[in-house]
Amino acid sequence: MLGKKLVTAQKRGETRALCLGLGMVACSVMMYFFIGITIVPSYTKSIWTKRTTCKLLKTNIKDKVQCSFNNGASDENIFKYPCLEVLVDLNFSGQEVMLYHTEETQERNPKCSYIPRNLENYEEVKMQIEIIAENFRKHQTFHCYYDPEGRKKSVILKRLYPPKGLFFTFLWPSLMLTGGVLIIIMVKVSQYVSVLSASQYKTNI
Repeated sequence: MLGKKLVTAQKRGETRALCLGLGMVACSVMMYFFIGITIVPSYTKSIWTKRTTCKLLKTNIKDKVQCSFNNGASDENIFKYPCLEVLVDLNFSGQEVMLYHTEETQERNPKCSYIPRNLENYEEVKMQIEIIAENFRKHQTFHCYYDPEGRKKSVILKRLYPPKGLFFTFLWPSLMLTGGVLIIIMVKVSQYVSVLSASQYKTNI
């Protein structure tokens, strides 16, 4: 009687472990799919891939400049906020180019080097812009990214998804997939050993 209970408990544990492993594999596949349709296209679409040195030429804060996300935008997409314009010297070549914070900054508004997340509070936005402009003045030389093929004359300060960041993005689903596969293998090995032991026991009898 006790042996049957132990066998039943073992089978339940194996079933739960198998479900856990399959669940981990399914979640990792979903994460891979999500990364593949969101982050990977943004990474491959970025043309600012070459890292170099930029030297600050000038910063300009445009007060209450009317900006829109795209040309021909409706009144709902037009807004006013302090606009920071940063011009840099690319790799000490004497070439004056516009600096943007990330790839999305130029897409959202090519007139501004930096776009704060919250644009509702005008004074708060202006304070953020002034702090950023002062930081640029303190650090005259810094690293930036440019298009090595020359399709874009502008440069960006920070890539949204650098190679290192993309590696860590794939790390967690990879670990989850590996863990799930290992759990499934361990359950299958345990079941095989149990069947093998039972057959040997019957043979001995």
